[in-house]
Amino acid sequence: MNEYEILRVIDFIEKTRRPFREVIEEAGDDAVWRVVTFLVKSHILNQSVSISTLGQESGLPYATAMRLINRMIDSGHILKVVKGPTGKSFTLQPSEDLLRSFETYARKTKSLLAQTLGLRASEGEDQYYFGGTPLGSQIIPPMRLVQKRVESQIELRFLLNDDNYFSAMRNMWADFRSNLASRKNFDLLPLPELYRRARENGTKPFSDYDVIAINMPWLGEFAESGFVRPIDQYIQKMGINPLDFHPSIWASATWEGRDYGVPGYCTVEFLAARKDLFEDANLSFPKTFDEVINSGRKFHAPSDGRYGAVWDGARGMPIASSFLFFMGACGQPVISLPRTRTGFSLDGLDPEQLSCTILSDAGFAALDYMRRLMEISPPKILEMAWDQTLSVFMKGNASLGYFWTMRAARFEYDVQSVVKRRVEYLPQPSGPGGTRASPIGGFLFCIPTNLPDERVELAADAIAWMASREAMKAHVKNGFPVAPRFSVSADPEAAASSPIVRFVDQLAKRNLLHTWQRPKIPQYTMIEKVLGQEIHDALLGNRSPRVALERAAELISTSLAASRTTHRSKAAI
Repeated sequence: MNEYEILRVIDFIEKTRRPFREVIEEAGDDAVWRVVTFLVKSHILNQSVSISTLGQESGLPYATAMRLINRMIDSGHILKVVKGPTGKSFTLQPSEDLLRSFETYARKTKSLLAQTLGLRASEGEDQYYFGGTPLGSQIIPPMRLVQKRVESQIELRFLLNDDNYFSAMRNMWADFRSNLASRKNFDLLPLPELYRRARENGTKPFSDYDVIAINMPWLGEFAESGFVRPIDQYIQKMGINPLDFHPSIWASATWEGRDYGVPGYCTVEFLAARKDLFEDANLSFPKTFDEVINSGRKFHAPSDGRYGAVWDGARGMPIASSFLFFMGACGQPVISLPRTRTGFSLDGLDPEQLSCTILSDAGFAALDYMRRLMEISPPKILEMAWDQTLSVFMKGNASLGYFWTMRAARFEYDVQSVVKRRVEYLPQPSGPGGTRASPIGGFLFCIPTNLPDERVELAADAIAWMASREAMKAHVKNGFPVAPRFSVSADPEAAASSPIVRFVDQLAKRNLLHTWQRPKIPQYTMIEKVLGQEIHDALLGNRSPRVALERAAELISTSLAASRTTHRSKAAI
C-alpha cells in the first residue's frame, strides 16, 4: 500500500466521521485519532511537528493535550527527535510500530470497502488500488471494453516500464471500482530488464502479454525481428486519429511506412534550473554548454552539500543517452542521417549509406562537455542516473540538472519535493555549432506478434483506452505531463495543470522536439551498449577521449557493415 492510498484512507474516514459528530455531541471527542492521523500525514509529507502544534491539533485543552501526548511518548507510540546543536528543542514523529499498525489498519479499511462493494473479495488488498490515480480522479473505462472483458473472461496482461506514469496507469486498471484488472496482471520492470523480457517474450510460441510498452528507439529492432505486429488495420477501429499527435511523436511508432504501435506517452529531455538561486544571484539562465558550466561553477559548493549540476552518468543506457543528446546539441546525430530543414530524418533512409559519425567535432565536443560537467557534479555522478539524480535536485542539492519531463513532474507533485514552484524549465543548451533541439523519448504501446488472434482485438481496445484523449488529459491533470496529442496540450484545463505541459507545447511550436538524437534503427541498442561502455571508460580516465571514440566508432561501423550484409541477403531472397 503506497503513501497516497494511506492519505486517501485518512481523508475518507475523516469525511465519514464528521456527519456522525452531528448526531451526538460526545462523538466529537476524537483526540487520539486526530493526534495519530496528524502525525502520520506529517510523516508522509515530510513535515516537522512540534509538541505545541500537536497539542492544538488534538482539540483538547492545553494541559489535557500535553498529558495525552506525553502518555503516547512514554508508551512508545510517539518519538521525540532532537533538533538543533543545543539538544534542547525537538520534534515529534510516529514510531515505526505506530506506522506499521496504522498501515495495517488502512489496508483492512481498503479491503472492507472493496468487499462491501462486491468487488474482488477473493483477492488480497495489494491486488487493487484505492481511490483512482494518485492525486486525481478516476478515469472511467469505455463500456465496450468493460463488456468485452466480462464476455470473454480474458484477463489482460501488461509488460510496462517501471516509472511513475505506468504505476498510475496500473492503478487506473486496478482501482477497485473499475473491476478491470489486478496489480498481478502488470509487470513493471526497469528499462534494461524490460528490454530483455520483451525480447524473450517475442521468442516464445505464445506471448505472455497482451500489451507491451517498448522504448521508442527500440522500434526498428522489434519490428525487424518480428516481435511486434503491425496494427494499421486496427488504428481506425480504435478511434485513434494519428493527426492528433505531434508528427515527430507519431512517426516514432512507424517503421517502413507501417504503424507498429501507439505512443503511450512522450517525455522530453530538458535542463532544469533553480529559479530562486538564479534570481538571487542576478544570473541569466544558460543557453549554451559554456554558460551551463559557468553558472554551475558559481553555485557549486560541495562542502555545503550543493552541486552545480546533475545528469545521467551511470554506465550503460544512462551515459549513452547523455552522450547522444549532447552530441545532438552540437548539431550531429551519431549516424549519417539525411539532413532536413529542421534537423535530421529517418525518412528515405538507405541502410547501405549509413555510417558512424562519432569521430567528429561534435563527438569530441560532447565528450569534453561531459568531462567539464563532472567538475561541478556530485563525486559519484558516474554511478548515478534517473531517480538518483532526480532525488539530489528534488532535495535542493543542485542548481542545474538534465532530466526527462516525465520524471521531473515529481518536482511539483511529490510530497517530499523542496523545489516546488522554484524550477525553470529550459530547452537543451546548445553546443558548438549546434541548436537547442530537445530530444523526445517515451514508450509505444505494441501488440506482440505471437499473441493469439482471439486476444488481439481486446488488446487493441485496451491500447485505445490507455492512449485516449480522455485518459491522457486525466493523467496530465494528475501531474503526468504526457501530452503527445495536440487536443490535450491545447486544452486550457490540462495546460493550466502543469508548467511542464506549457513548456513542452512551446517547444513543439518552435520545432524544437526531435527524435533523431536516438534513431530507431535496428542497430540502436548495439550503439547504446558500445557508447555506454566506451564513454564511461573515457570519463573514468581508463582511456583517452580519442581512443574511446575511435574504439566506439570501429565497433559501431563493424556492426553497421554486418547489418548491410544481412539486408542485402534478405533483399536477394
